[in-house]
Amino acid sequence: MENSDLFICIDHVGLAVPDLDEAVKFHTEVFGWRELHREVNEEQGVAEAMMGTGEQGAENAKIQLLAPLNENSTIAKFLTKNGPGMQQLAYRVADLDHVSAVLKERGMRLLFPEAKRGTGGSRINFVHPKDARGVLLELVELPKGEQH
Repeated sequence: MENSDLFICIDHVGLAVPDLDEAVKFHTEVFGWRELHREVNEEQGVAEAMMGTGEQGAENAKIQLLAPLNENSTIAKFLTKNGPGMQQLAYRVADLDHVSAVLKERGMRLLFPEAKRGTGGSRINFVHPKDARGVLLELVELPKGEQH
């Protein structure tokens, strides 16, 4: 990888779902995914499950199922406006602060002034979808020790 690369790989695709248990069951029974991790993020108003297949490790892309905890959460608003479906694309980065600074220099707006806590203790931020050509782009720095 060249030093100029900002992104390591696609980390996951986030899917907004109205019912987390039903979505996990569907992705497990129909597509053969396995639940790797589940947690509630009160700050972001979501219950989430990270799904994977094959010889799944941190280096492989995953599907993140996101269900709202309440009607005011971002996911609830997304579901009301768009229905279930792809809500975000997440790129893995080695250094979130560096990538955030470079993207800001290049005219991208980030949703948060500072990194937030994401799934499994990761550090995250988002590029505004209007700046990323219609895609809510999540930037994910894995917890130290899980970098690949």
